[in-house]
Amino acid sequence: MSDIPLLPSVTAFLARDHGLYIHGQAVASQSSTRLEVLNPANGEPIARIADACQADVDRAVDSARQGFATWSRCSPAARAAVLFKLADLLEVHREELAQLETLQSGKLIGIARAFEVEQAAHFLRYYAGWATKISGQTLTPSLPSFAGERYTAFTLREPVGVVAGIVPWNFATMIAIWKLASALTTGCSIVLKPSEFTPLTLLRIAELASDAGLPPGALNVVTGAGQVGKALVEHPGTDKVSFTGSVPTGIAVGQSAMGAGLTRATLELGGKNAVAFLADVGIDKAVDGIIEAGFLHSGQICAAGERFFVHRSRIDPLLQALSQRLGQLQIGSPLDETTQFGPVANKPHQRKLGELFATARAEGSQIIHGGRLGQGPGCFVEPTVILANSAQDTLLNQETFGPVATFLPYDDEDELLQLMNATPYGLSASLWTNDLGKAMRLIPEIQAGTLWVNMHTLLDPAVPFGGIKASGIGREFGSAFIDDFTELKSVMIRY
Repeated sequence: MSDIPLLPSVTAFLARDHGLYIHGQAVASQSSTRLEVLNPANGEPIARIADACQADVDRAVDSARQGFATWSRCSPAARAAVLFKLADLLEVHREELAQLETLQSGKLIGIARAFEVEQAAHFLRYYAGWATKISGQTLTPSLPSFAGERYTAFTLREPVGVVAGIVPWNFATMIAIWKLASALTTGCSIVLKPSEFTPLTLLRIAELASDAGLPPGALNVVTGAGQVGKALVEHPGTDKVSFTGSVPTGIAVGQSAMGAGLTRATLELGGKNAVAFLADVGIDKAVDGIIEAGFLHSGQICAAGERFFVHRSRIDPLLQALSQRLGQLQIGSPLDETTQFGPVANKPHQRKLGELFATARAEGSQIIHGGRLGQGPGCFVEPTVILANSAQDTLLNQETFGPVATFLPYDDEDELLQLMNATPYGLSASLWTNDLGKAMRLIPEIQAGTLWVNMHTLLDPAVPFGGIKASGIGREFGSAFIDDFTELKSVMIRY
């Protein structure tokens, strides 16, 4: 097979002189520095973007403040209508956005279509539906009456203001939609900063948002390296920060936000997610579960499984079957619809994974399958299975964020719980068993903000998602986002 042909609209978009998106239009950056966007499948440059400066950030935040004054006064139904229209436009431009996403991130084209675009539209419609359902409460105070006067009180949900959204490279379209949809639904305006590795889809979505009727300033996009995000977080015109990324960077973002004026922050961070198979799970079902949990999009999902715990009686046949299955995967170009496993998203990440493989070998961990980097210009990494020596091995404790599944056997369920919870992180976990009663007894003992049973990674907008411990502050989806993007105002009246 071969790569699918690129749409003319994709070719034309890549050829543009990309600037920023401020106040409803594409504008040139005041910075002369440009960054190349590389195709991780072959290492070739596909576009050049602006590396924004402080003056660009100031322009974007000023625009967002103007946009907030307009957008926050729109009726909830009007806000919902714009977001529904944007969801429609995402679907109309599905193939264009999916191709751009695959070119910039190395994501398989089928995953780009289904998860980045179709699921993004699904999530956007969910958020849009909340616009007309955000409400406060009426309360009756128990204050004393001295001359027949009475009291009533109520609470209002008001938009926070200008949101700074920092978007990672692993799901550049879908996570951007989570952030802009939650902000816009509640009446906030937003300035988004995509990763310098994957900025193209968000620049295009900003144009589609204007086509959908979003007023100028409600959504702005500034591109560039890390200093751009830092300038946004620390800007005095920023009222809230929404960050998705690694734990170390998230801690730095949270500290910067607090130091800049107690700016509130939602931090959706990574983890070292546990996947546990009880002894009653069949080998084939377990192999399917491991691939679902650990190898989708080359493991580059914050909620992906990285620590795999298998009953000692099952570990050897399971690893043998898994190694055989991974060896049959077709590795190749993500634009080839027959490819089953593509590259990781960028060279720095590929190098990091190579260093972790060297660490595993130095510690004497047993590499059952893979453990090597691709030799060509692309960012390929073999799907890798490692059997650890002990719970102290580096690859059982440091987030890999790649196609690396590290295994450790256990002997009983008390030991299993101890192993699953022995981490400073707590984003997600999954438990696999045919015994529902046993699962229900174990669920309260597992320390994770998101827990799956007999599944992993799949998300639904109606179900809140987020972590505990070092894996983050705040929740996405469900109704939980309302608390993060609105101010609660109490009003008391004597009459």
